Amino acid sequence: MTNKRCYHIGFEQEDLGSQPPKIALLSGDPERSHLIAHTYFQEVRLLSANRGLNSYMGYLPNGRSIISATSGMGAPSLSIVVNELVQVGIRQIIRIGTCGSIQPHIPVGSIVISSAALCRQGAANDIAPVEYPAAADPFLTVALVKAARELQVEHYLGITASVDTFYEGQERTDSANPYLMRSLHGITEEYQRLNILNYEMECGTLFKLGGVYQFASAAVCGVVAQRTITENIIETHKDIAVNNAIATAVNAATNLD
Repeated sequence: MTNKRCYHIGFEQEDLGSQPPKIALLSGDPERSHLIAHTYFQEVRLLSANRGLNSYMGYLPNGRSIISATSGMGAPSLSIVVNELVQVGIRQIIRIGTCGSIQPHIPVGSIVISSAALCRQGAANDIAPVEYPAAADPFLTVALVKAARELQVEHYLGITASVDTFYEGQERTDSANPYLMRSLHGITEEYQRLNILNYEMECGTLFKLGGVYQFASAAVCGVVAQRTITENIIETHKDIAVNNAIATAVNAATNLD
């Protein structure tokens, strides 16, 4: 814990008042962080807009204080933000993101709740050895599943492939670089056979940080691409998927013991 202003997130523990929050909802997109805070929180106030890592504090309807924070894109940025959130006293973090399904039965618009991650991320290797498990907190994960059931949101629980890059690392060839390294050819099919549900870019590092720093971590992602059909994001279903993920995370945070 620290009483000094954290360099990247731009606030300190004293800024959190007499009822400092212990839980944060973490989004890669600052617009999503703003949306969450101004849709679901009461008495919202901006903590910082430093470096685009916008953070807001407010209260859930039951009076629980909470932060909506921004991690930026990718694991290196997330690792910095999470480290500093823990420094100011945060003990539970739920990542709210987007992902691409790699299983044909998981449609765009649904959500994936990650129980663990196949972690192929350089940032995570600075936190713990490759063999260190990237596992979500089971209690926080169960809270997400209960919330999805209560809200009647179509959801899937399982293992996520958490990788560093959006294009090459997820075997996309419709990009500036259509020539993938040989090690990446067929990797999506390999992951499908390992019963991995989806691709995303942050939760593996988040889960390892949780284990090492001893805070509870979980992740829920809206499905915005169906990779068994196309490499492209399905824009018409993106808002549905994101709103389902947000509602699930907020409900879980509200009903935590």
